[in-house]
Amino acid sequence: MTLDVDPPSPPELSPNVDPNEYDDADVVGDSDYRREELGAFLAEGAWEEAFAAWAAETQVTAEEWDIVTDLGLGSDFDFFWDDFAGRVGYHAPGLPQDWKEREVHPELNSWKQVSSINAGLTELGQTACDVLKDDYIDWESEYEAPDDLPDF
Repeated sequence: MTLDVDPPSPPELSPNVDPNEYDDADVVGDSDYRREELGAFLAEGAWEEAFAAWAAETQVTAEEWDIVTDLGLGSDFDFFWDDFAGRVGYHAPGLPQDWKEREVHPELNSWKQVSSINAGLTELGQTACDVLKDDYIDWESEYEAPDDLPDF
């Protein structure tokens, strides 16, 4: 299924966010998260490329994307360089578990919609990471494993 909508603005990455503080983060150690460079890549076209690739394959419907847009979640992502793993990490926005009690959006009326939106945003984040890593990033990880690691 193809989602035929305009991409949201590229995320604006804050240099003051520590990805280790996310509940789902698996970032090791301190790092130069290279947010300025990643933000520039996203603004220079990586975000639009990722969005186009994602929209061509996503299961998110136009009605669900309207909810995402209304809530301003479309560009509320965080991306960072994980030097230890040599990868782009990300944190995707999502709808809360108590969406119904909080009356998050008047058109949001089922767990199926919530799951579709949350999964879709996660997939968009991963697609953006892949585009950044494959097509934009040309730096190497600076992390080197200690020489005294045991052989397994």
